[in-house]
Amino acid sequence: MTALALNATDRREHRAAAHHLDPVVMIGAEGLTEAVVQAVDGALRAHGLVKVRAASPEREAREAMLATLADRLGAAPVQHIGRLLVLWRPLPPKEKGVREDRGAGPRTVKLVSFSKSGNHRATVRKVKVFGNERVTPGGKVKRAKARTSSVKKKLA
Repeated sequence: MTALALNATDRREHRAAAHHLDPVVMIGAEGLTEAVVQAVDGALRAHGLVKVRAASPEREAREAMLATLADRLGAAPVQHIGRLLVLWRPLPPKEKGVREDRGAGPRTVKLVSFSKSGNHRATVRKVKVFGNERVTPGGKVKRAKARTSSVKKKLA
């Protein structure tokens, strides 16, 4: 994979967003191992923007680590400040599974009761009605009964 390229405004926005983040992955004395690359890949998949702390005292080695991580993971190098490396990769779209057994969810219903004299305002109540409930004409919430169809429809 090749590293993503960011323009100056995107890089500035990602630097600002990464300011409060803590390092997620630490690169130890052994350098950039396969386990470190997998850990950074998992963190990028989960968060999109990650900080990595490198233990290497040489700046050139840290720059090489940042470039290598960006190339191998298809990420964009955002910032290298001190021993912190910041990488960004867009989050993959999450797949939503459709459940056939799912029923209707809760809904909010407004119940309006008018005053008997015309001088007062109507009172409005918001009630949450679940899938197995119904609102009666009197404004009460009752559990819905099993519907019975007509005899003629059953014979057809």
